[in-house]
Amino acid sequence: MERLRSHRDFVAVLRRRRKVSGDDVVVHYLMPDDTDDGGAGGASRHVGLAVSKAVGNAVVRNTVKRRFRVLAQRYEDELPERCSVVLRAKPSAAHASFASLDAQMAQLFRAVRRKTAR
Repeated sequence: MERLRSHRDFVAVLRRRRKVSGDDVVVHYLMPDDTDDGGAGGASRHVGLAVSKAVGNAVVRNTVKRRFRVLAQRYEDELPERCSVVLRAKPSAAHASFASLDAQMAQLFRAVRRKTAR
């Protein structure tokens, strides 16, 4: 799984307004045929993280980001090929247990697959 790096790629995913939401995580997603300019759609999956200051101080935000990276790698195969996602942390993610985030990520990635299969 590759990282979304440029602001343009993040905006391309967020602009489409396709998302699934859990208690502590929102998954914004984009399939390459959703956009005309190609965006971040290459041959593999892409992931970006959005963890705002509302989540907590730098230590807390970095902890949430590390957890998100691990979980995104764990459930990468649940996503369709050539899918770009932005994982956005809600402020409650700072206090969520790893097990809770794990269950949410699995459910949300499956929901993305289900919605894009239509």
